Amino acid sequence: MKDMKKEKIWQFLKGLIAPVIICVLILIAVLFIINHKNASDTQEAVVPYSYEGGEDTVVLENDKLKLEMDPVTTQFTLTVKETGKVWKSNPDNAANDAVALPEEKANLQSPLIMSYSVVTGLETTYNTFAYSTSNQIYNITQDGDSIRVDYSLGDVIKEYVIPPVITKDALDGWLDKMDKEAVNFIQQYYKKYDINKLGKKDEANKDELLANYPLLADNVIYVLRDKTKENVRKKMEKAFEEAGYTYDDFQADKANDLSVKDSDKPVFNVSVIYKLEGNDLVVEVPMKDLQYKSDSPIYTLTPLPYFGAGGQDEEGYMLVPEGGGATINFNNGKVSQSSYYTNVYGWDMCLSRDAVVHNTRAYYGVFGVAEGNDSFICVLEDGSPYASIQADISGKNNSYNYVNAVYSICQREKYDVGDIANSEVYEYVPSLPDETLTRRYTFINSGSYVDMAKEYGTYLQDKYGDSLSMNSDTSAPVAIEIVGAIDKVKQILGLPVKRPLKLTSYNEASNIVKELSDSGVENMSVKLTGWCNGGVDQKLLKSAKTIGALGSKKDLKNLVKTGEETGSKVYLDGITQYANDSNLLDGFFSYRDAAKFISKEQAKLYEYSHITYAQRENSDHLYYLLHTKLAMSIADKFAGTAASYGAGVSYQDIGKDLSSDFYRKNIQSRQSVKGLQEEELKKVQSEGTPIMINMGNDYAVPYASMVTGMDLRGSEYTILDQCVPFYQIAVHGRVNYTGDSINIGGNQENEVLYSAEYGAGLYFTFMNESSFATQKTLYTDYYGATYSAWKDKMVDIYTRYNKELGHTFNQEMVDHENITEDLSRTQYADGTNVYVNYGYSDAQTPDGKTVPARDYLVVR
Repeated sequence: MKDMKKEKIWQFLKGLIAPVIICVLILIAVLFIINHKNASDTQEAVVPYSYEGGEDTVVLENDKLKLEMDPVTTQFTLTVKETGKVWKSNPDNAANDAVALPEEKANLQSPLIMSYSVVTGLETTYNTFAYSTSNQIYNITQDGDSIRVDYSLGDVIKEYVIPPVITKDALDGWLDKMDKEAVNFIQQYYKKYDINKLGKKDEANKDELLANYPLLADNVIYVLRDKTKENVRKKMEKAFEEAGYTYDDFQADKANDLSVKDSDKPVFNVSVIYKLEGNDLVVEVPMKDLQYKSDSPIYTLTPLPYFGAGGQDEEGYMLVPEGGGATINFNNGKVSQSSYYTNVYGWDMCLSRDAVVHNTRAYYGVFGVAEGNDSFICVLEDGSPYASIQADISGKNNSYNYVNAVYSICQREKYDVGDIANSEVYEYVPSLPDETLTRRYTFINSGSYVDMAKEYGTYLQDKYGDSLSMNSDTSAPVAIEIVGAIDKVKQILGLPVKRPLKLTSYNEASNIVKELSDSGVENMSVKLTGWCNGGVDQKLLKSAKTIGALGSKKDLKNLVKTGEETGSKVYLDGITQYANDSNLLDGFFSYRDAAKFISKEQAKLYEYSHITYAQRENSDHLYYLLHTKLAMSIADKFAGTAASYGAGVSYQDIGKDLSSDFYRKNIQSRQSVKGLQEEELKKVQSEGTPIMINMGNDYAVPYASMVTGMDLRGSEYTILDQCVPFYQIAVHGRVNYTGDSINIGGNQENEVLYSAEYGAGLYFTFMNESSFATQKTLYTDYYGATYSAWKDKMVDIYTRYNKELGHTFNQEMVDHENITEDLSRTQYADGTNVYVNYGYSDAQTPDGKTVPARDYLVVR
């Protein structure tokens, strides 16, 4: 009987174990959530800086430059000693600008502009003039060769030199020195406290009063009322000043006020550091020193927004990185046109967007200003992936022409809460990386964009050394893209299934390379696209699998061998940052392998409609951005695969696309991904594997043997005045590059002319099949790529181009000018001049030579 009782008790206790464990787990989870919430909700207040310096000019000087800062406004001038040219951080007469509204006038007088945002997406702009220096909530420190300005920006009531708390005896002493009117005025704005005669409400808060005002324990005191308006404080300050009240008296009285006066209005701390390095001004913004509250994060920062701004009576232009480069003349009168704006390195694909009307991108972060015989370029260094470059002319918001770079600080993502909220809801990045936003202003004793470009070239050569040494080419480089396979839907057992469709087998590609070589085409870089993992819409590249319809691995090796025999280099093309049309069978598990948006959702990407500009979510072409770690691992393995075939590696996306990853366990900022890409490219180059990239972001170009699809002209916005080969002047002769593919681009004739003006090689795309093979597929872009239809024309274009321009590809580009709107001249180190006529009638050079319509002329 006893045993049965024990058994029942034991069974009862056993039954309690599971519920108890569950309850304990729930309790732990609740406590964790409460503590976590409390921890995240508790924020330290942003403590404003306070200016404690004098009014003496702050000077930073070396043998090349002299920076003189006004400590009252933090505006400065920078003098180039060799020429005496003075560059100003802000326009001189900004406060009296007849065009600008009051807020814009304050912006013009500010060395820093920032904006913050809130959960609804509302953006508010603060400038240092109105929200920092005018209220003296900033500080300046000089440490040897640098000046540091710590700004607090906020709608803060100015600190006036009046007693915040004072004993009755001390106040009576000051009032005795004032007239009766001032005494009556001042007394009404102070509240009297006597520890022995407290009212009912004050008696209830007695402990708090004593904590805030320790003097109250032994004295009758007067406390300035919180709601005293600014104009009243100003009048009181004057009365106290006339009575002899000093700043030292104010500091002593302020020390007796221990009350904490919180404000609902946000305050932000931003530090800017100025350094002189030789002929350069280096400006830094440490991100670790940015302070803000999580409910009002800093959204953008614009250091030196009006540095070098030109007025309406000045002549000059702004240089912007549109395509190879473009200039905007001061006061060009195009006030009805949109201002210039571009994203450095294009869009971050880990930031979701609902629609795309036009993608802006610059593949190098440089802008500049030229005035008369002087100019500067600003090179964006660390932090460039967060930057966008903007420029505008006088006559719109103000009377000045300016160009600057604005940084996106706390990126955000919009939630779709249309069914439960009337306003938009945004989430922001939870924290900032320990990085520094760095830019370098280099000053040039010339107003020529050619000399500005040469200075940039010198900067790149110093930075990248042997990776940008002169090449030894004696013929024009040509990139030949050969398309292996695309995918096409076929009916298998009545079901639609995607299958690779052969356009060019490995052996057929070998024949194309051999035929072109036999026809006199030299210096070929052969890019084999769609050669593995399903074709052009390549599946995840964890391992590269050849396509049976294209031939065997031996056939692929023979193609590489044919390249070697003809003096060409074959590059195997691959996608390393994205997973297209991939699933578990291809080794892709989206929950594990996809990058994460800020919202923690998987980075699903879609194509965008050319009609509505919205995401085509019903499209079959859904793809994913990969985790950074996985993408870099794939890139490294792929380079090894290419090398195993004796080929070079062609990265379709590295050096073109640059995206962050907000996976919470391993957040990768866009700057850190830029560093990882550069490290990988440097590693692959050091291992002896030639690299081909697309577009050519500036950090990737030094490691590439060939850059295809470089944006030579960009989008020719109306506000621009001329297109110039700024970037190409900097790198020509050191790296081979091409524009868009000539035979499948929009205008074949223009592509050849652009190449001639910008010193580019030629680029063609071929397939062995006829154009009819691409019917009923998503690859109609290849409609004009049939090799047999294009071979003779391609050989003719190349033969002439190589004969006339082949000798220039181991030379620096030394000069360029747009003679007329349609006629340009490019000059090389040996004196060769290349004239390009975009017009539809013959043009005359200054020395009387005729350049045929829609053609180029080479004069040696």
